[in-house]
Amino acid sequence: MAHGASLSGFPEWLPEERVVEQRVIDTLREVFGLNGFIGIETRAVEQGSSLLKKGETSKEIYLLSRLQDVAGDVDVPVENRIGLHFDLTVPLSRYVVENSGRLVFPFKRWQIQKVWRGERPQEGRFREFVQADIDVVGNGDLPSHYETELPLVMVSALERLRPFGLPKATVHANNRRLSEGYYRALGLTDVEGVLREIDKLDKIGADEVARLLQQTCGASQAQARACLDLADLTAPDGAGLRAGFDALCQRHGIAPDGEAHEMAVEGLDALAAVVDGAARIRPGSVIADLRIARGLDYYTGSVYETFLEGAEGLGSICSGGRYDNLATQGNRRYPGVGLSIGLSRLVSYMLHTAGAHASRVSPAVVLVAVWSESGRAASNAIADDLRSRGIAADVSPTAAKLGRQIRYADRLGIPYVWFPADATQDGGGHDEVRDIVSGTQAPADVTSWRPDTVVARQTVVTGDAPATDGVNG
Repeated sequence: MAHGASLSGFPEWLPEERVVEQRVIDTLREVFGLNGFIGIETRAVEQGSSLLKKGETSKEIYLLSRLQDVAGDVDVPVENRIGLHFDLTVPLSRYVVENSGRLVFPFKRWQIQKVWRGERPQEGRFREFVQADIDVVGNGDLPSHYETELPLVMVSALERLRPFGLPKATVHANNRRLSEGYYRALGLTDVEGVLREIDKLDKIGADEVARLLQQTCGASQAQARACLDLADLTAPDGAGLRAGFDALCQRHGIAPDGEAHEMAVEGLDALAAVVDGAARIRPGSVIADLRIARGLDYYTGSVYETFLEGAEGLGSICSGGRYDNLATQGNRRYPGVGLSIGLSRLVSYMLHTAGAHASRVSPAVVLVAVWSESGRAASNAIADDLRSRGIAADVSPTAAKLGRQIRYADRLGIPYVWFPADATQDGGGHDEVRDIVSGTQAPADVTSWRPDTVVARQTVVTGDAPATDGVNG
């Protein structure tokens, strides 16, 4: 991020950093399109009542006021005001409801857009940032196979970023019905509260979570222990998951014939289907992790968190889940499942930890030199001719010594410098082009010259992490 930024939490990338961000966006957009997702963009503002639907607090919402109305807005409830969206799921639910008659369902959309969230800025966490989302929304119902397919799309997209310095990504999955049924079978009634506390495990540790479960959720010491035991359950596949869960229920005296236990088993089967289904396509890319809770209470099925190998301290870089009731219109429901990448956070990690960098800053392939200001028109004409043939070209900003013009091109990563024919020479001379990487120089005709495709290819972004090794590809 540019040094000296005056507002904490509002990143401004330097040009070379912006190139990396744009390549990440382009890569994600390409993968999403390859998987049949359609791009949309929604407005930046939503009604306060809509923003609060997702369980956020009003302190996290940036409310808008016209300057002349600030004093009058103070007493207006948040629900009746307009605020900047803090994610892309709430806008999507509103968009789907408003346009349901014109959309084809299931509606598969990708969206890469800025959001604003009033949280405390820290390393990798911003108040203004870009999110990259994919969701599938159904009309009335939504097949469960999408709960397996979406995390695989995200893994595929993140795999494409590994040459940019991103480590291997793994999706950790759980199912809210499994967790909720288990907690209810234990006799706990504040399920949302338990989920919120379990969601803090990686941040505050098991002992503190156990204390909070007893203090805020009314759990006994034994119930708190049983909740933590579920969070510790791991298995390589669906069969192992079921065996581990049965043993856990037996240990804590949960009867196998209750309604709550039945709910838990439904969630268990759904989770096993996700893990086993993903393993058939990308082994090891999606694993069962029963400590994943996703504290937001609108999730109803699968929930996901995504972690980078060797960068666990960064936390989850992509999360989401299934939601059945977020978008409704009368008796009509629009269930969905989606995942969201905190793209600005990811780019910050790639730039400052993984060493991602661009091979050049300028998109121009050629810099046309200027012998003198009186001859600038000729240089401009050459540049226009090159552009008309699809070759990105810039013109030197000054008629400085050629060495300075070449250094200018080199600093921007422009690989070629075009020298117009010197009209002061007898016969007018001829145009020449220098490859400033190799130092070779040769005559060139503006109507036919083509840059070397390797040298002039789209800007390359590389990083320190190993490139794709094919394990999950």
